[in-house]
Amino acid sequence: KSADIRLVARHADVYEPCDDSFALVDALLADRSHLAELQPKLCMEIGCGSGYVISSLALMLRDEVESSQYVATDINQAATETTLETLKAHGVSADVVRTDLVSGLERRLAGSVDLLVFNPPYVPTPEDEVGAPGITGTWAGGDRGRVVIDRLLGVVDGIISSRGCFYLVTLTANNPGEICRIMQSKGFASRIAVQRHTEEESLHVLKFWRRNSQGSSSSSSSSSVVAAGSSSSSSPSMDSSTNFSSPLMCLPQKISRLAFWK
Repeated sequence: KSADIRLVARHADVYEPCDDSFALVDALLADRSHLAELQPKLCMEIGCGSGYVISSLALMLRDEVESSQYVATDINQAATETTLETLKAHGVSADVVRTDLVSGLERRLAGSVDLLVFNPPYVPTPEDEVGAPGITGTWAGGDRGRVVIDRLLGVVDGIISSRGCFYLVTLTANNPGEICRIMQSKGFASRIAVQRHTEEESLHVLKFWRRNSQGSSSSSSSSSVVAAGSSSSSSPSMDSSTNFSSPLMCLPQKISRLAFWK
């Protein structure tokens, strides 16, 4: 189950669901059986935008998880309002907080997030566009598209539970292999949950979990595990059994800007 796109609220300053959003939800759907086994008590989306992903997650787990709390954050006031409308339209609920990533919530969330998802601003842009007001801030990622991603990587270890997992959307330009090595240094294993191609770039949904947790990597076996300790700076490779979905078709602004700055 995922949110009905016809019921997703819209706003001119809020990023609408697109193929990166759909890829993230597809990764969650592919892991649905594992998530049901996990029985997450606290699920969180950072950068909730339109509310499509958090609503999809709540719908997906509604009949699978006995008791779960949902939290969504966004720095954009219009996004928090839009997310609330989308949640209400689908008959699900979440605590929606206007904040920068998890600022001000660190103590509340410490070691308690069982499921974290983030579709970040990942397009390489000039540094001064990062956090810009309006729609630009929803995709502007600064140098290598990594400014916001790297900020979150610095706090993930503090909020993810001992059995928790984390799904992150990236482009090849973000150097997902390096991201995986950063997370490995924090004690996380990783794999590619979903990979999709455009004419300009490859989109990856990465999944992370603590290496001491059990069974977190058992699902979606068609994706290869990122090799621990790899010294290559390229993106994680996929094996020959990987199934590729249809190309991205609705990221014209993001991809055109990516092509320009490359």
